[in-house]
Amino acid sequence: MAHGKSYTGPMQDQNPIIQELIDKTLRELSEPKNPIARSRISNTPNGYIHLVAWSNASLLRTIVRKFTDTLPKSEYRTKTQVDDAARSTVANIEEGFARPTTKEYLNFLGFSQASLIEVKGDVQRVQQDGLLPSRPGSSLGTLGIDLADWHEVLKASVISHKFLQNPLKSSKGFYRNLEEFTFHYPPVDNLDPHALTYEIFIELINKTDWHLRKLVVSLEDKLARDQKYYQVEQARIRGKIRGF
Repeated sequence: MAHGKSYTGPMQDQNPIIQELIDKTLRELSEPKNPIARSRISNTPNGYIHLVAWSNASLLRTIVRKFTDTLPKSEYRTKTQVDDAARSTVANIEEGFARPTTKEYLNFLGFSQASLIEVKGDVQRVQQDGLLPSRPGSSLGTLGIDLADWHEVLKASVISHKFLQNPLKSSKGFYRNLEEFTFHYPPVDNLDPHALTYEIFIELINKTDWHLRKLVVSLEDKLARDQKYYQVEQARIRGKIRGF
């Protein structure tokens, strides 16, 4: 049925109120604002802590802060830009997870990916400017950091801190006072920022990017399935109404 056209049948002349209700229902079905509003149901608002992309991004944000604290005062603008981009990479994953629809979640993951690319560009520039050393062969492993172990420790550390009990006022204070936060993971807690290298940053950025892309593909597939289900359900309801 084309938009704006009314259903015609034996009920039309007998009961205009029913016809009006049918037209209203069909209009709502043909112009949904959110195809599947229930597509982001979660048992916890902090479920993002189980995402590897979030865990890796959190580590990136942590070592970025440790590195930028070593920059000279003349590089204040660079420090602010890199810190903000690294924080945004994490924060958009968190905020996107809390959004009610898969489409909105994907939008925020896009913001996170853009911020991650910004961090990568900044890392390349500080290396070119001689502010970050390059040591071929250096890696997260040379720092004693295992990403799987880090993820498990991070989840336990985050869950145990009171700031997650009130997510409405949690993250700003946490990110601002990172230097006062202990993860109980020695390779990170005791990390010497002068041991950080261009290769280590690029390794972590690339791994974070890979997991973000994998998450996006998974959600795009889910969105496609949800939309297909909605179209089938819409057709079923229309058929039921027409057969009224």
